[in-house]
Amino acid sequence: MRRFRSFVVDEARRQILRDGRGLHLTPKAFDTLLFLLDAAPRVVRKSELHDRLWPNGIVSDASLVGLVGEIRRALGDQDPDARIIRAVPRVGYAFDAPVTDEAPRRIAGEERTSTKRWLVWRARRVSLANGTNLIGRDPDSRMWLDYSTVSRRHAQIVVSDAGALLEDLGSKNGTRLHDTPVTQPTVLHDGDRIGVGRMLVTYRESAAGLATVTQLSRVENFLAR
Repeated sequence: MRRFRSFVVDEARRQILRDGRGLHLTPKAFDTLLFLLDAAPRVVRKSELHDRLWPNGIVSDASLVGLVGEIRRALGDQDPDARIIRAVPRVGYAFDAPVTDEAPRRIAGEERTSTKRWLVWRARRVSLANGTNLIGRDPDSRMWLDYSTVSRRHAQIVVSDAGALLEDLGSKNGTRLHDTPVTQPTVLHDGDRIGVGRMLVTYRESAAGLATVTQLSRVENFLAR
């Protein structure tokens, strides 16, 4: 969790709060904000942002300008003399506000867990949040894959403290776990290869401090519900 001015960015829950109130950003704009935060105070070149946000895609600079504009509107970043996001003409953008890291607050009743889960596709890494994580061509997908063999709402991964379940959403070209078609909710394990149309992504998880036997037991209990 990171804080700047009156804002808090919670990467795990993919939320941005201002004085405790949530602000809306589209998934792609949120990813842009995280990338600039990670790089701060370095100037991130436009080419680098294009490679991260649209790998192997052909997108004009207007799309990037639109995302930065969306972030600025959400943050109220309108003072040209005190920009949060500074534009460097013909080069790129830099996050200029001082940033501090802080431990995430624990919500009452929430179980502590050190398990982190994410998807890897080529050089891209996408964190998975608790709840439903959509994979598809829909721009609001957690894992956005803008390819013709991928359905708009292709598949989903449902994450809980018990584990992660992969489910196909009636996609045209199907979802596979390794080489096996996914026809029902299926438990995922670290290193599993997921076929989404013709795209191949890898599921990763890190459960430091949690015994394997305990984790498997919790998954079995989850499936038995």
